[in-house]
Amino acid sequence: MCDTCGCGDRELVAVEVHERILAGNDAMAAHNRAHFVAEGVLAINLMGSPGSGKTALLEATARASGGRLRLGAVSGDLATDRDAARLNRAGIPSRAITTGSACHLDAKMVHAALHDAPWGALDVFFIENVGNLVCPAIYDLGQAACVVALAVTEGEDKPIKYPVMFKTADLVLLTKCDLLPHLEVDVAAIEDGLARVMPVPRMIQVSARTGEGVDAWLAWLAARRAALKVRAQAPALDAPARGPAHVG
Repeated sequence: MCDTCGCGDRELVAVEVHERILAGNDAMAAHNRAHFVAEGVLAINLMGSPGSGKTALLEATARASGGRLRLGAVSGDLATDRDAARLNRAGIPSRAITTGSACHLDAKMVHAALHDAPWGALDVFFIENVGNLVCPAIYDLGQAACVVALAVTEGEDKPIKYPVMFKTADLVLLTKCDLLPHLEVDVAAIEDGLARVMPVPRMIQVSARTGEGVDAWLAWLAARRAALKVRAQAPALDAPARGPAHVG
């Protein structure tokens, strides 16, 4: 946990300070969201544990889309730009956000990164959050949807042990499913756990290695993007006028 915001721990940071931080974050998130909606860019907050396969999933997404979707990303980590470099090599223009000691991204970090990213010309913009199953769920980044990568190697009880993360999820991607024949993992138990904590349980089994489930994942993205287009065409009081992409 970081001692600058408490990450939800009110014993670490005073209640009024914590609420002020979250209020400021929510205001910036609304600003980010208005930009994304106005430009018709589907922003996805991709969360999950370290090693859950978030970067590999995005690499597989780029391969499977075959250029049909214009993809971009920012990749958050405490140190190094390794994940962003991987995504750039995969054909996803990406920028690294290094947080130093913070265990999550916040809306201000994402907003700052947008100034250096050609996000306005994209179809889908991925915000690959810091690897963590707790703190990233607390901070709205301005995304249209939250997706959680959960690897089959992490255990069947993660949804009920970390309910805050899964309560915020619009979709769970069960990753590394090519390993299932070699593990004693009950997928039904994972589904049961998700049903207990997710408002609308939805899971897709995927494998970045074999491509299993990636087409279903792309179809989900396409459906969310279509819904976003409908919203972008409707009048919105908080959306800026359309024009050249600019982050103010």
